[in-house]
Formats: sequence, structure tokens, C-alpha cells
Amino acid sequence: MTDTLAIGVPPWTDRAGSLIGSVIDSSTSLLAAQTHDIVRFAMGSPAAEAVPTDVLGPLAAEVFASGAGAFDYAATEGDPELRRALLDFLAGTPEATTEERLLITSGGMQGLDLACKLFVGPGDLVAVESPTYTNGTATVLSYGGEVLEVPVDADGMVVERLPELAERAGRTPKALYVIPNFQNPSGTTLSLERRRLLLDLAARWDAVIIDDDPYGLLRFSGADVPSLRALAGDDPRVFSVRTFSKIISPGLRVGWVDTDPRTVRKLIAAKQAMDTCTNLPLQRLVAAFLRGGHLRPHLDGLRPEYLRRKRAMQDALSAHLGDRATWTDPEGGFFLWVTLRDPAVDSRRLFEIALDEGVAFIPGPPFSASGRFTDAFRLCFASCTPERIEEGVGRLAVALDRAEKEHAGAH
Repeated sequence: MTDTLAIGVPPWTDRAGSLIGSVIDSSTSLLAAQTHDIVRFAMGSPAAEAVPTDVLGPLAAEVFASGAGAFDYAATEGDPELRRALLDFLAGTPEATTEERLLITSGGMQGLDLACKLFVGPGDLVAVESPTYTNGTATVLSYGGEVLEVPVDADGMVVERLPELAERAGRTPKALYVIPNFQNPSGTTLSLERRRLLLDLAARWDAVIIDDDPYGLLRFSGADVPSLRALAGDDPRVFSVRTFSKIISPGLRVGWVDTDPRTVRKLIAAKQAMDTCTNLPLQRLVAAFLRGGHLRPHLDGLRPEYLRRKRAMQDALSAHLGDRATWTDPEGGFFLWVTLRDPAVDSRRLFEIALDEGVAFIPGPPFSASGRFTDAFRLCFASCTPERIEEGVGRLAVALDRAEKEHAGAH
């Protein structure tokens, strides 16, 4: 007769304890479970009407009718059709690149995961913006990295603080994770001066810059700032992560990495141990969209519409919360970062009340590894019409009324 063992958790690795998931991604399931009307400012996703289904539908039919070859495995580095189409598109931009620098990924998130797989090990220090994209820090932590939070102001990461913060930490960062354009969640853009300083620090410390730029093609006002990729040339320390999720459709899960060819060869080996290749039919669909010349006019239509929606959200915030909050003024992208004037109201509790009132957003603390920003939250303006934005901000004001009364009653 064998001994009966106590039932407990499976024998997880130490790494499993560092897997924290994503509040943003979890909001998809949470909202799907709601039975009442919700104005959705939570997910960083284009509106359904912003996805070019009228073009993608017929192109998908052509791809799917093209034969069994479209449903086979693809080359790990990416299908040649998409690689050629992407290289041609980039040739007309400041981010023109070469074939040996390019790897097609399963969305931008796989690019971040591959970067951390190659450059971040247990105990390595990674400097990040604070606030920053929750999935970025979650990926760093999943590989055992330690997060060094660097404040953000109207010109993006305050790079000037990095040497002082590194000295306080007792070591220099192994990697510098930055979202340079219309940052998630703040909407701010890293200034040219700070981009140059970041490159200088990376060279001094021999640190890699993980340049995560999903929104760079969505500038709707102001002047373009040269990308880190353009400023760095062929510097092997710059690892650029890009995606079609924000500019065509998030459900495609197709993105790319642009980096040093020696690193690309390592990425191919890493990806082969991960998913072998990116979904081939959807690679062919994106390739057809690019080859057909659809991306540029599509972007030309998105930019003024997103500007219209940003202004609608700012107008609604001024009308409903003008004396109770401040917010950022992005020149592109998807997001506003809202900070409450009364720090006693916790945005996590406000989220619960707001959901009951019929509006959803992402509270501030998940955007900080240390749980800062309890008085702030992120709103996505890209996913709703101006009329819907007005309705949602009105509901948010009612929720804030309730939160303030609840807090006053508890004290």
C-alpha cells in the first residue's frame, strides 16, 4: 500500500512565481461577462469600424482560396511574401531596413518576449518608464529581471534621472525598455534630446534598448521625431519591436522585429523553440494588404479620426471632470492618462464603481511594478465614437461622485 501524499500545487519552477499576467488583457474576459451596457475605454484596441474589413475580407478569401500551400508551416523568420512587402513599405519611411535585420513575430508581444529571452536573466536590472505598459514589465519579471522605474513627464521618460537611479540601485541596467511614441499609458513622446541621451547611456553601459513602438505611424498632430532605430543606424544595442495590431487589426497577431543580423539568428532559434513560425495565412493576408497599397491610405484615414476622438474625450473630461482631474495631451496613439486632483480616491475602487455605472478603464497601479499611481488611470479614446465618449465620461463622473462620497463616509 502506497503512502497518500498531501494534495498541493504542482511542482512549479521558481520562474512560475514571477508570472503576473496582465490586468489589461484580463479586462477582455471581465467585460465579456458583463450583462449591462459598458462604454469601453479599457483595452488599447482600435474601434471595430477602424479595422478595414471591407478590404481584408476579399483579400482573406483570395488567400484562403489559393491552395493548401497557404496553410502550411512558414519559414521561422517570416514568409517571403510578407517580408518583401514589409521591406518595400518601410523603404518609403525613415525606418527603411534590410532583409537580414527582419524577423516576423506573432504580434508585438512576442517581440518583447524574444527580447527578454535574449537579454534579461535572473537579477538583471531593466529600466522602464513609470508608468509603463503592464505586459512589458510582466515579461521582464517572467525572466527574473528586476525593474528600475524611471519617472515620465511631458517629454517621456526622464532619461536624465537614469544615472542617479542606477547609482542608487548599485548597478547599471542590462536593458532599457521604452515606448518612445505616444507612450502606453501616458500618451507622451520621448523628446529628441532624450532619445540621444538614451542612446549615449546604452553605449556607456553596454545595455540594450528595447524600442517598443506600436503607435509611431499614428501621429495626428505635431512634428515627427526621428526614431531610435533611425538615430542609432545599425547599432546592435537597439532592438526595435513593431506590430500591425494597432494599425490594421489586433486579431491578426502579426508583428516584426528589426535588429542586428547576429541577434536575428539567435531569435530564429528562440522562436523555433516557441511557436515554430507565425500564422502563415494571416502573414499572407497582411502581405496582400501591403502589396495592394492599402496601408498608407488606411493610415491617412485613421489619423484625423483619432484626433477627432482625442479632442472629444478631452472636451468631455473638461465638461465633466474639469475641476477634479488633469490629463495628458498626446499627439498620436490611443491613450490619455488621467490624474485625479484628490489623491484619496483610489482608482482601483473607482474602477469597480465605474463598471457598475457602465464604463470601463484601466486603473493606475498595474502600470507600475511597485503599484504607484493609485490616483490615476488610463483611458483609450481610439475605440469609441465621440458620442459614445461623451456618454462614457458622463458615467465616469457619476462614478467619481460615488467614490468621493464613499471615501468621505468612511472617514
